[in-house]
Amino acid sequence: MRQEKLNEILNDHKLWLEGKGGSRANLRGADLREANLRGADLREADLRGADLRRADLWGADLWEADLREADLREADLRGADLREADLREAGLREADLREADLRGADLRGADLWRADLWRADLRGADLRGADLDFSAWPLYCGSFGAKVDDRIVAQLFCHVARLDVSGCSPVVRYAHRLIFSTWPGKWLKNLFSEYRADVKKI
Repeated sequence: MRQEKLNEILNDHKLWLEGKGGSRANLRGADLREANLRGADLREADLRGADLRRADLWGADLWEADLREADLREADLRGADLREADLREAGLREADLREADLRGADLRGADLWRADLWRADLRGADLRGADLDFSAWPLYCGSFGAKVDDRIVAQLFCHVARLDVSGCSPVVRYAHRLIFSTWPGKWLKNLFSEYRADVKKI
């Protein structure tokens, strides 16, 4: 999409948000690869299935935006407001956030159900209240410093508790048993079942 056309849509969207006419941004399925959307106001915009690969969304406001099935691979989402954004899987595709830069992004209450977060950079991102069910937690430094809540911690503890550590060193086996056989450990490993009815207590 040409930048001129994109700017026109954004201007109409701004008027719609201010209640001055205009129309909600409909960018469903749009080709926005490498688009300049830095600081753009895309609150409640329809971006379902949009191709946003390597797009510059630094500091963009995507509050409650519909990003289902959107391709956000390698997108720059540093400091973006993604509160309550819809990034869950829809149909046969999931929102693709592989290698996206989400440093300092606000993802509170975002729906990331089945979202692909492979190698996404979540350092300093706020994920409190976000739904990460069936997603993948980045197991590298890209998740360091991410702000989380009880539910996400419980989810991670639940998975660690259910690992088969029989092939690990005696020290690891002992530590695993020590952590999860005490009263706090037993409570932690079963905490996620309080959030998910389909997860049985250990």
